[in-house]
Amino acid sequence: QVQLVESGGGLVQPGGSLRLSCAASRSIFSIYFVGWYRQAPGKQRELVAVLTSGGHTNYADAVKGRFAISRDNAKNTVYLQMTSLRPEDTAVYYCVADPLSPTTWVYWGQGTQVTVSS
Repeated sequence: QVQLVESGGGLVQPGGSLRLSCAASRSIFSIYFVGWYRQAPGKQRELVAVLTSGGHTNYADAVKGRFAISRDNAKNTVYLQMTSLRPEDTAVYYCVADPLSPTTWVYWGQGTQVTVSS
């Protein structure tokens, strides 16, 4: 079993930045797929960023060029750096991980709220 704990959410003004963190209970990020989902009220859950064990990244079109996913294997932590935030980025953000595939996502964090508002 793996526990994922997100942190770093909060209230930010449009155009601002936030960095989300996801800490794992054991060292997995160098060998697992990891990603960030978000879900806004009344909307479908959306996969916004993926990082493979090999270091390849992929982003949803809505966040490309503004968000960046990265990891620190020594700290068992994955980050989502979010810049140029917009009100439509408001959502609960979830860290996810899977040992085999970037589509099944066996492990989920509890989520952290990001609110972009003036």
